[in-house]
Amino acid sequence: MKLIDTRRAVGHVLCHDLTQIIPGVTKDARFRKGHVVTEEDIPVLLSMGKEHLYVWEKQSGMLHEDEAAKRLRALCQNEHMHPTPVKEGKIELIADCDGLFQVDVERLNAINGEDEIMIATRHTNTAVHKGDKLAGT
Repeated sequence: MKLIDTRRAVGHVLCHDLTQIIPGVTKDARFRKGHVVTEEDIPVLLSMGKEHLYVWEKQSGMLHEDEAAKRLRALCQNEHMHPTPVKEGKIELIADCDGLFQVDVERLNAINGEDEIMIATRHTNTAVHKGDKLAGT
């Protein structure tokens, strides 16, 4: 974690939630931990009094949790499912039709045997309906 000038934060990942308070309107996290700062975010952050931000230090070989979730999703998804938006390093896969959900259990166990990553699924050979959650990464 390092402290940087907000004006130079584009592309960096926030290390914690940042709350925006507008009296009588809102008091909630405006930016969540893990958010990648965009050019459009800079004026908002500055208006919140955030002149400096704590950001994740990029290191060779390390992925942001959202990017890791997208890579795991790509291993699981087929043409009969769609993903939810990535949030806090998690993506869920949703059934697009009724059918029989099948899992390559050996491959799933191999992936889940790795440190710091995981894919959770329904049991293999389970009947599912359109809209059911099938897996989460």
